Amino acid sequence: MTVKHLARACGLSRSTVLYYESMGLLKTARRSAGNYRVYGEKDLERLRQVCVYREAGLKLTDIRGILEEPRSDAAAVLERRLVEIEAEIGALRDHQRAIARLLKDTDRLRSKRMVTKEKWTDIMRAAGFSDEDMHRWHAEFEKKAPAEHQEFLEFLHIPREEVNAIREWSGRWSRPGG
Repeated sequence: MTVKHLARACGLSRSTVLYYESMGLLKTARRSAGNYRVYGEKDLERLRQVCVYREAGLKLTDIRGILEEPRSDAAAVLERRLVEIEAEIGALRDHQRAIARLLKDTDRLRSKRMVTKEKWTDIMRAAGFSDEDMHRWHAEFEKKAPAEHQEFLEFLHIPREEVNAIREWSGRWSRPGG
């Protein structure tokens, strides 16, 4: 099957399959007489395994390690990722509480127009947010409530072009491989 057919069989884009191949998750495809990539059933099965591990939130390097080393301890990798996810959830809950405290009196803040992007960023950093935390926060906000994300960015008096740019990278950042 071609890269297009392989991708469709797993619900992926062609570019994702090619990226996985470049990362070593798939073996380099043989070429047809017309120089098209050709994949077989083993490739399809391996790509399905990659998809299962990606759905579980594993990093591509961990997936490659599991697939390349048949004796690897996949359970240990999964357990480690579970612990990481628990820590991420805890951090997100902390962020949620910090934001709730900051937004407790939203109407008063809106009427006085006192919160700016710079003030908000300073507050978030003071609350322990790293750049990656803020990116993840924006990505989740954009994913779960895009209209409210737009409204919030406008509330911070961010120029329209910058609002559009933030929302665009937030959408990309939340997607796998983003």
